Amino acid sequence: MDTPFVIASITKLFTTTCIFILKEQGKLSLDDEITTYFKKDIVKNLHVYKGQEYSHRLTISNLLFHTSGLRDLIEEGSSKSKKRAIVKDEPIDFNETIIKTKEIKPHFAPGRRKRAHYANINFEILGKIIEIVTNSTLEDVYRQLIIEPLKLKNTYLPTDEDNFIPYVYYKNTAFYRPKLLRSIRASGGCISTARELMVSIKAFFNGKLFNPTVFHELKVNNRLQASMLPIHYGAGYMRVPLTGLANLFMGKGELMGHSGSTGSLAFYYPEKDMFFIGDVNQMKNPATPVRLVMRLAMSMKT
Repeated sequence: MDTPFVIASITKLFTTTCIFILKEQGKLSLDDEITTYFKKDIVKNLHVYKGQEYSHRLTISNLLFHTSGLRDLIEEGSSKSKKRAIVKDEPIDFNETIIKTKEIKPHFAPGRRKRAHYANINFEILGKIIEIVTNSTLEDVYRQLIIEPLKLKNTYLPTDEDNFIPYVYYKNTAFYRPKLLRSIRASGGCISTARELMVSIKAFFNGKLFNPTVFHELKVNNRLQASMLPIHYGAGYMRVPLTGLANLFMGKGELMGHSGSTGSLAFYYPEKDMFFIGDVNQMKNPATPVRLVMRLAMSMKT
């Protein structure tokens, strides 16, 4: 219950929480174009699709819902770069990521109807926007808006060598990747425990940190790329339908929350008013935690 583990992409729920709180405070709007926060030379040519420049049209909403069309540099790069990201502990510089993202073609024009494509770059940009809006570091914003209000003691974004960072497994090999983790803060760098992650996800969906009516206001819910079937993406969180052919029509309702590539999971099942928190600590198959929580939810009796 109290063993720290890398929550990986569940970190996106924390970043989303900060965006929602800053929205409530009137410090940003989901309709804001990212050119509001970055210099033109940073944004220019970030999104060029079929010869047309869309960079100036990218909004916070596009990033939050993964409707920007931008590609994921690691997941969609060469198999060599993906393997290097798993094996080697190398930091990823934000500006370098932006430059390399400009070199690969987007999947579609931003905001295209019913299209979503999961890419960590979306949340890394959101993290930078949070820092610009608050004139503070992301770890300080997490602490002020989430960690202190929820009285979390073992949840943190690692910032230096003194911070404890757990090992993560790929098959039977344990990897220690502090440099990488410290450089993907907004999209996957947080560390927590099962006990505190339970507190965090309950606060996320029960309105302890922001007004939950935002979920009703933001109704966009698009299916992600085929490799992430059957996951859809809502306002900064995954939505996993338990009905339909993918589940042989055996389930009811949907799961709401997030999983991580390290095997972490944090989901709410409204149909039974239940929360599922866990970690299998295995990078071999990122679909494992989602499949696990789907089976758990569908096994629940009334």
